Amino acid sequence: MRFHILGLGSIGQLFAHHLRRITPTQHPVTLIHRSRSVAEEFLAHGNFIRVERNGIVLTAGSFKVDAFDIPSSDIRTADGPDPRHAPYRNFDEPIDSLFVTTKAHQAVRAIVRLAPRLSADSTIVLFQNGMGIYEELSHRLFPTPELRPHFILASNTHGVFIKNTNHVVHTGLGKIEFGIIQNPARSSNFEASYHDESVSRSGRRLQLNDITTSQDPKFKQYRSLRDTVAVLLLLDPLHSTWKPIREMQIILRRKLVVDAIINPLTAIMGCRNGDLFVSPNTRRIMKLVCREASHAFSMEFQLENDRMLKALAAQGVDISTVDVARFPEQLTCNALENEVLEVVRATGGNISSMLSDIRTGRPTEIDYINGFLLEFGNICKVRMPTTRSLLQLVKMRSEIPLDQQL
Repeated sequence: MRFHILGLGSIGQLFAHHLRRITPTQHPVTLIHRSRSVAEEFLAHGNFIRVERNGIVLTAGSFKVDAFDIPSSDIRTADGPDPRHAPYRNFDEPIDSLFVTTKAHQAVRAIVRLAPRLSADSTIVLFQNGMGIYEELSHRLFPTPELRPHFILASNTHGVFIKNTNHVVHTGLGKIEFGIIQNPARSSNFEASYHDESVSRSGRRLQLNDITTSQDPKFKQYRSLRDTVAVLLLLDPLHSTWKPIREMQIILRRKLVVDAIINPLTAIMGCRNGDLFVSPNTRRIMKLVCREASHAFSMEFQLENDRMLKALAAQGVDISTVDVARFPEQLTCNALENEVLEVVRATGGNISSMLSDIRTGRPTEIDYINGFLLEFGNICKVRMPTTRSLLQLVKMRSEIPLDQQL
């Protein structure tokens, strides 16, 4: 099994470090760098990643290295791999499992460049802030479901920053939660055990064998997905858990709203997370965004219920006897407000990734956070003036160079 990591910022390095520590050495972990020079700098510093937590530093090494601008001819001879470039991988080799930890606006473009190495048997794990990347990839790059790789959506709440080359500091202990997206072209039910009525609800667990087993005629097709989920579940130091995809969608929506408030406000105000709610005006903005988002989520929920009931009615089912699911409490306005306040309390001393991007002149992820919420609202016919204003203010702030400030 070959594991590749795309995106080697602070989160990517934290993940790579722990993945290498729990993965047997016969399974290569390959880091895909953006350029040959960056890859060579990484190797020059020892081909390892240090993670510091509470003053204790742990090291993981023996990574393989790829870079987008390293041609295969540079690392191979007529007789096979060139021993002088032992850490390098052949950039043409197939990818079994790809963990994508880039910023949201970089993900699609980077995966497009790797598309020739991906197949329907590959697995892609998306760790980005915001939402909409899976939908964009499905539409632009993998429009045919039968040829689409397996996809896992993941949420990360760990706090990390880069201290030096190959050295990150794990400042905030969070968690990783993930769920498998069901491909409509494949009949497999990855959550069969979770919905087993013969087992009490409290005793139900998602099971690897629901993905595939060695006796499965389609084992090759689902092997990378099973192995990817298996290694994610082994990441105990990162508190990694597998969730049903319906629960995962709720988790991602809650995180989206948190990011749509904390990230743009800190980027605009130039403050740490914990400084936001000193002013009552900030709380008013938070309440408005939460109200807009919750309204959109409830409209989506209602539309899904209506479609389900219409389909059942077309089949002759008496829909008056159907037990319709209730709107999730976690997505109500009050619950979203409480989540925002809890995250601010837990990360009060942190500088948000969007503020960091603004300060260094890098593009922000605003289009995949507030931008996604706006598109979602348009689909559900919900107006979102506060969410739109924050989007426009961040874009305006990005266009004002730091050296022109008074």
